[in-house]
Amino acid sequence: MTAVTDGWPPLSPGERSVAIEVLVNGPLSRAELARRLDLSAGSLTRLTKPLLESGLLVEVPDAGSPAEVRQGRPSQPLDVVSESRAFLGFKITEDMVYSVVTTLRGVVVARLDRPLTGRDPAHVADLVGGMTAELTAAHPAVSGIGIGVGGRVEKRSVVADSVFLDWYDVPLAELVEERTGLRVVVENDVTALVEAESWFGAGRGLDRFAVLTIGAGLGYGLVSGGRRVRSAEDGLGIGRRWIVNPNGPLTPDGERGSAISLLTIPSIRYQIRAATGHDLTYDEILASAAAGDPMASRVVDEAARALGTLVAQIANFAMPEKILLAGEGVGLVEVAGAAVEESILANRHPLADPVDLETKVSDFHDWARGAAVLALQVLVLGAAGR
Repeated sequence: MTAVTDGWPPLSPGERSVAIEVLVNGPLSRAELARRLDLSAGSLTRLTKPLLESGLLVEVPDAGSPAEVRQGRPSQPLDVVSESRAFLGFKITEDMVYSVVTTLRGVVVARLDRPLTGRDPAHVADLVGGMTAELTAAHPAVSGIGIGVGGRVEKRSVVADSVFLDWYDVPLAELVEERTGLRVVVENDVTALVEAESWFGAGRGLDRFAVLTIGAGLGYGLVSGGRRVRSAEDGLGIGRRWIVNPNGPLTPDGERGSAISLLTIPSIRYQIRAATGHDLTYDEILASAAAGDPMASRVVDEAARALGTLVAQIANFAMPEKILLAGEGVGLVEVAGAAVEESILANRHPLADPVDLETKVSDFHDWARGAAVLALQVLVLGAAGR
């Protein structure tokens, strides 16, 4: 998949490094940019010249310290024009399609959601195409589309396996490109979220950073050396055989005592339904636990302790500077945060540093934003190797 430029020239590796550094951390003075990238003043001038000429980078007034002086002339910091390009991000679930429009820095400026009335790939592509037409009418500077799905994706274009959509080997990028005329990148939704949080969110500037998501499923991603750790197992799903409590529950989606059986929204609902005969929503179960209902409290407490164990295991083995907990299931922490903390401490060395755990109350638009940021990375900056 080659880079889309919309008037921007293809970037060399050096130019790409400069553009990414300014995009993620700018505005930056030339001296600071050269220091961060270990470049000489001459090399930096050579690399920034085409970026300035193309409009990808601009000089901006320095609102802080006095301007640098270089060869007798003031030197202004470099930045990007965040609103110069827009990107569409889509998150496809079992029954809805969520979409956002973002700026070049991943700021959401518009949202649009539509119900998904069928899962035939052509029907889904038609719906995405129609939503794209609505969004681009108001935001004509769209440079590309990113789509996030739960499941395994190959070559950032083909949905190889998605149990949520019952899709196998669906060329989704091609189908949407045919309907929109825009370049499209497709990726596993957790992968996209990790990239977005690494560049513009909780992991910005961190060398080691982990993301754990709980919702309809369980997701995990790791950033090391400032880059996401890629694996052939991306999108296969984790947790079904990640045994947290051998005496824990057995559910249709996971092995006995597995992270899936203990933590995901469908499994928690299943446990309550099997025990009481009542089909409660996840929010209703959390509210019942908060109100002291014995069965809901037991299930939620078990889930909280399982979550604490997972967080501690990630901290013990991956040693991240921060762990971000995200997804539709993070309300668990608000109701049973004390049990989560107790479990983390019980599974860590007494002298270990406290775990920097950040909880992000997120919805499906956050997943869509992740897909939009991935489109920015891959389609414009050509950062396909991240």
